[in-house]
Amino acid sequence: MQQAQIDRLRSAAVPPQQLFIGGRTADAVAEARLDVTSPIDGRFLTTIADGDARDIDRAVTSARQVFVRGSWSRAAPAHRKKVLLRFAELIEQHALEIAVLGVRDNGTEIGMAYKAEPLSAAGTIRYYAEAIDKLYGEIAPTGRDVLGLVHREQLGVIGVIVPWNFPLMIGAWKIAPALAAGNSVVVKPPEIASLTLLYVARLASEAGLPDGVLNVVTGRGASAGEALALHMDVDALAFTGSGAVGRRLLESSARSNLKRIHLELGGKSPNIVFADAPDLKLAAKVSANGIFRNSGQVCVAGSRLLVQSSIHDAFVDELLNSTAGLKVGDPLDLTSDIGAISSSAQLRRNLDAVALAEKQGARRLVGGEQVLGLSGGHFMSPAVFANVMPDMALWREEVFGPVLAVTRFETEEDAVALANASSYGLASAVWTGNLSRAHRMIRAIDAGVVHVNTYGGADISVPLGGFKQSGFGRDKSLHAFDAYTDLKTAWIAL
Repeated sequence: MQQAQIDRLRSAAVPPQQLFIGGRTADAVAEARLDVTSPIDGRFLTTIADGDARDIDRAVTSARQVFVRGSWSRAAPAHRKKVLLRFAELIEQHALEIAVLGVRDNGTEIGMAYKAEPLSAAGTIRYYAEAIDKLYGEIAPTGRDVLGLVHREQLGVIGVIVPWNFPLMIGAWKIAPALAAGNSVVVKPPEIASLTLLYVARLASEAGLPDGVLNVVTGRGASAGEALALHMDVDALAFTGSGAVGRRLLESSARSNLKRIHLELGGKSPNIVFADAPDLKLAAKVSANGIFRNSGQVCVAGSRLLVQSSIHDAFVDELLNSTAGLKVGDPLDLTSDIGAISSSAQLRRNLDAVALAEKQGARRLVGGEQVLGLSGGHFMSPAVFANVMPDMALWREEVFGPVLAVTRFETEEDAVALANASSYGLASAVWTGNLSRAHRMIRAIDAGVVHVNTYGGADISVPLGGFKQSGFGRDKSLHAFDAYTDLKTAWIAL
């Protein structure tokens, strides 16, 4: 990846985008459209179709029809594997074009976007493709006069709603196992970051996925998203996003056909640094990246930093040094470490959170201001707050921006109590050179992921999901198949 290649792609015209239903592009029934503006410079980029309930119904009908025909659902695992491997290969071939298109859409720094979006998506699809023909049913330990078999079968039509921070990576976590299992899928991308999912849907058809197996309906959450959640012929819905929307989806399931809902929601993840951490300088650098990468727009971001009192001041100084070395700038410039905030509305929410933190008594050490205003884009300097107390909004509420809350603790028990003083439980980290302490903390912290002496980087081989109000869905690993398949018992008298 070279800067010249990126610069060539950054100015490419993006034609008006249509829906992708039944293997073909199509306008929305109402012919309505939404403008897409780039967070890099605030300029108009293109338009997308503004789909509604009628378009969702077209997509679901197409998905159901192909599922019933069986060209994908009843295809041999080896055939599905071959098609998905080709799909992954095509994404990799177009990776830079996809990455630049995505950055123009949502502002993620290109160095991260290239790896985290197309390359990660291709790797995820390849992982589940390779798993298809390695999953077996079960034979129950019955008496000799009975044969008990346990079959794993696909559900049917899966709805997928993904967020704007990493739409392709998170989309692949859901789409790939659903397709691998033989389901049909209808995706509702985020209205401010739809372009990459539309792009790869066309690649899926080129790879040989039957028409109607993968459909993409763009539009607003209140119309297209709600219609997908309420549709009576959708068997399961996988969602990553806010807790407020997650609650509405659960209500929609109850109001419709009791479809299964798999939720991966917000986080306010604690990052705990003990005095015996093996490398405090590394811990400070990784901690800064753990909250400020992608401008803090990461569900597992380490947004609460807990530092043992004996090293607190020195560690915070090291953290500030690491933060000062991060360049906020054009996300399509390879020298930028932090890109743009996804939208003007999100930037305003971030700045409001900074103002509230100061009003409630937290001490701002650095950042928290809008920068690069002349660019027309949405940029913010990374903010670090000290003296953040558990009763403050900055400790309790997810900002989803580059804002770090720092506090101190004395003992291991204090650290656990502070870490668990949250309604969320998505991710966490512990920095210590004491192996016994590391294992105690893993058990004690209420979170679906506990990093030890690192932050982030867990690959597709392990599940991702949360405790408490971070939801109860699980993406990644072989466990993801549980969301898109069902168990059927065969009880045979011999």
